[in-house]
Amino acid sequence: MSPFPSSAPRTQQWHHLRLTIEDGVATVTLARPEKLNALTFGAYADLRDLLAELARERAVRALVLGGEGRGFCSGGDVDEIIGATLAMDTAQLLDFNRMTGQVVRALRECPFPVIAAVHGVAAGAGAVLALAADFRIADPSARFAFLFTKVGLSGGDMGAAYLLPRVVGLGHATRLLMLGEPVRAPEAERIGLISEMTDEGRADARAAELARRLADGPALAYAQTKALLTAELDMPLAAAVELDAATQALLMNGDDYAEFHAAFTEKRVPKWRGR
Repeated sequence: MSPFPSSAPRTQQWHHLRLTIEDGVATVTLARPEKLNALTFGAYADLRDLLAELARERAVRALVLGGEGRGFCSGGDVDEIIGATLAMDTAQLLDFNRMTGQVVRALRECPFPVIAAVHGVAAGAGAVLALAADFRIADPSARFAFLFTKVGLSGGDMGAAYLLPRVVGLGHATRLLMLGEPVRAPEAERIGLISEMTDEGRADARAAELARRLADGPALAYAQTKALLTAELDMPLAAAVELDAATQALLMNGDDYAEFHAAFTEKRVPKWRGR
């Protein structure tokens, strides 16, 4: 637990997603299979608040994000979101778009690795949720589509224009965000959009295996690596190497660094404590 808990109790039930936590691994499942896990206002808000709670508690060391049924996530629900936004004024629309961006920031800034287990469609906001994860494990059925221009909006939604060029390069990102064409798993693997392609139907199991490996590892080292990967995207080299130096100096004072040396000397496996 965080040493600075607030008065708010932990949320006991999430209405728009399913959460399980087992031995440091959280599994978050988008659970509207009849709608290909299309996102609602409540689903966005639940993801935003859940990630903040898990980050504060410090009990989770890895998180798997998946979708129930035939696909990962088909994006924002056309009726419940697109239809509703047509009746909103500018202030309400800004609040909504800021909320969706807060979900992406929470995925990038939470102090544990996030693994997206993708099968079937990952479209629109669903594609961006996968993009914001640290790892994307996909089976051959996976297909990604950044559909925002298809509905008359900018392709740069929810931070996609920031993240996607940094993952696949500017050329591929321009094509994907402007044209909104689907990218199937083999091409996604070739351009670096996915971290690993599994056998058919194995994405969830492989994501769980990776989450277990990460949860059993040096959690603080992983957290700092994730933080540096995000922070240094826009830093000049001099600032980046200085931040690296400060981070390493702090970690060298940590228990895990000393534990590695002890385990190496004693010829045993390290017992990582995450601090």
